[in-house]
Amino acid sequence: MAQTVKEMQVGQYLTLEEFCTCTQTYQKYADRIDPYPENLEETIPALEALCHHILDPVIAHFGRERFQLTYGFCSKNLKRFLAQKDPETGIKNGRVDPSRDQHMAHEKNRNGKYYCDRLGAACDFRVMGLGSDRLVEWILEQQLLFDSLYYYGVDRPIHISYAPQQRHSIWTFTDGGVPTRKGIEKWINQRRK
Repeated sequence: MAQTVKEMQVGQYLTLEEFCTCTQTYQKYADRIDPYPENLEETIPALEALCHHILDPVIAHFGRERFQLTYGFCSKNLKRFLAQKDPETGIKNGRVDPSRDQHMAHEKNRNGKYYCDRLGAACDFRVMGLGSDRLVEWILEQQLLFDSLYYYGVDRPIHISYAPQQRHSIWTFTDGGVPTRKGIEKWINQRRK
């Protein structure tokens, strides 16, 4: 990939390279993964919209040094590695649900269909020194536009997406990983209508 594309800014603070290389799985297998999008014409604007509407305001408020992107864009190549088991531990490298989670943005499969019909783009991030519950509350107080927000716990990153439909859908998860809205009713009532 051309140096200029890697260094491309997708937001006021983030480069495409940061968005594509932040996962632990990429860090572990970097020499074998092409982390960049193929459908640049559609995926780059989706990442830029995510930054403009959500990440830029978060970083501007809390500071670049406190912001930690933990999962950004998921390329076809990264998706393959996430689905595999680590040869040493036998544990899957990660989880990805391309048809729903929007990490693949506007990438298309070999049949020319979008991996996720909801389009848009997603990422997981945290603000160091701030509980993720407070981060969610701040996002809702600021009335930032989003499609989906997943809250995994106070000390874990949040997942957030921006898409044309902006459903403002908020979920948390049971200990078994089942999506639920139980316990977050206050946020659901507070979200932008």
